[in-house]
Amino acid sequence: MITFLVCLALLIVAYFTYGGVLCRIAGVRNTTEVPSKTMYDGVDYIPMPRWKTFLIQLLNIAGLGPIFGALLGAAYGPVAFVWITLGGIFFGAMHDLLSGVISLRNGGLSLPEIVGKYLGGGTKVVMRYFSVFLMILVGAVFMSQPAELIAERITAPALDAVAFTSPAGHSFSWLLLIILGIILVYYVVATLLPVDKIIGKIYPVFGGLLIFMAGGVLLALFTTYGSAIPEFTGFKNMHAAADKMPLVPMLFTTIACGAISGFHATQSPLMARCMRNENESRVVFYGAMISESVIALIWAAIGMAFWGGVEGLNGAIAEFGGKASILVDKIAVASMGEFLAYFVIFGVVACAITSGDTAFRSARLIVADMANIEQKTIRKRLWICLPVFAIGLSIILLLPFGTMWSYFAWANQTLSVFTLWTITVWLHHRKKSIWLALIPAIVMTYVCSSYIFVSPLMFGMANRTVAYILGGVLTLLISAFILRKVFNYGKKSA
Repeated sequence: MITFLVCLALLIVAYFTYGGVLCRIAGVRNTTEVPSKTMYDGVDYIPMPRWKTFLIQLLNIAGLGPIFGALLGAAYGPVAFVWITLGGIFFGAMHDLLSGVISLRNGGLSLPEIVGKYLGGGTKVVMRYFSVFLMILVGAVFMSQPAELIAERITAPALDAVAFTSPAGHSFSWLLLIILGIILVYYVVATLLPVDKIIGKIYPVFGGLLIFMAGGVLLALFTTYGSAIPEFTGFKNMHAAADKMPLVPMLFTTIACGAISGFHATQSPLMARCMRNENESRVVFYGAMISESVIALIWAAIGMAFWGGVEGLNGAIAEFGGKASILVDKIAVASMGEFLAYFVIFGVVACAITSGDTAFRSARLIVADMANIEQKTIRKRLWICLPVFAIGLSIILLLPFGTMWSYFAWANQTLSVFTLWTITVWLHHRKKSIWLALIPAIVMTYVCSSYIFVSPLMFGMANRTVAYILGGVLTLLISAFILRKVFNYGKKSA
């Protein structure tokens, strides 16, 4: 338990120390000249209190990542604690804070437009389509899993009959299809309405529930399972399929939310459009990411401890077909009892659904920015939303969860690469040290490049040495290309 406690303490201390350092480097200042006031439109640009923007940001970025990703990532062993902690402090929270500040100072622009400003028009075009793809994928993942979790808790024999079987062999009962339909209707409504109507009113409550849920699991760790939390003794890969799932890059993509997630940079503009003062940046951006890392740390610990160690966790993952939703259900019922377990399950469902609808909302805003379509008219919002939701539903019906999650994880981290390189250019233009972003940018570029050659969903090369070398070559080429942009960046305002 010592490793767990040290990591927990480091995350908390980092908020007050490194978070402050980053704010000084970014030049965060006491100014109310923010988009929510200068660009107020009553739909997406609306001032909100700091406590609301923090809780909404936390809920938007969290989703299933710090729960499902942490549980599946814990199968690699206590090395997961190290990645969550160091990644959260020096990669993820830095990424979220600085990308959030950049968006705040650029009128709450969506991520592709910001990337285009600093990395060029060609990169912006790629980012636009890539970001929309990721947002739809996130929405699909965060629609399917809460639906399955709800369906598993409901006894409805009349609706248990198989209604549809996907080409991938995944069966959908009538109950599951009905729940998916209900969630989809909610998504449409939440995505179309102004940000303060649903998101601004109920999401802070769900954000508080997410923190309460993590606190309940933490209490169970301290009172029941603390002695079973394994200690970090080295960078040993303890995954049951270690030969197919090497630490690099698989751990770094399995645990994304909780360490670093490109998805976060697509969500930050939503709150950058609602913040009342630039000084709120550390709480809203850095603080939300540190909180998410703490949540991921807690779930990784309970995952290892609940089944008596990493080997037991790997056995449970195999037994339940890799479905993290079932792992969460088992942990909640055994740790807190059937009654309190419903609150945990509700919290997980709320996290997923609320992140899913903001993912679709982000897709709407990105497409609107791309096509320069004003969003005050609900009819024009519908033109964008309906095709986006249709694609998301198709993904759910055609792909099994494991495949969706793997592609989501890689695309998510690839998006963080774009954001980290953008931050590097921004820091250089401001005549600040670029190393705090450059090192994470190169590391994550290598993670995503090597994944292409290692993952069985891509090239899946059996010769791991060659795969790693090719990943390194691709990283060097990408780094050289972008570093040229860093040092040739024109005389634009930051």
